[in-house]
Amino acid sequence: MKTMTRWNPLRELAPFATFPDMETFFGEFPFRPVVRGYEPTPVMPIDIVDRKTLYTAKVEMPGLKKEDIAVSIDGNTVTITAEAKNEKEVNDNEKLLRSERYYGSMYRMFTLPVDVDPVKAEASYDAGILTLMLPKAPGTVARHLPVH
Repeated sequence: MKTMTRWNPLRELAPFATFPDMETFFGEFPFRPVVRGYEPTPVMPIDIVDRKTLYTAKVEMPGLKKEDIAVSIDGNTVTITAEAKNEKEVNDNEKLLRSERYYGSMYRMFTLPVDVDPVKAEASYDAGILTLMLPKAPGTVARHLPVH
């Protein structure tokens, strides 16, 4: 399974995760706007189940509209793209103190063992979960090669 994510140099500080106060310290750092461009793109957690005739994938994508989600299939590769749009929620007489929600493009790609039939594939989105029904293409079989 392939996952493409934006490189985040601050992720190298992961050992500090055992110290919860360190994350708060860096989150409240006065020069936060300088490093804002390095914040990671949200990960789309996914569960994929292999059944006899199809794959079922459930992808967490809370807060999005189904019109902003696109799914494409190319052989055994499935690509999911989405756009989280920033909708202005504060009036002119209000001041936004903190915004931690992500706005922008998201991308997830994964490869399955066998090709998918794109004509019979289905996608539905409900309550923040994208469900993909990906039927296996007829005549395709996963093959394991022996290592000599």
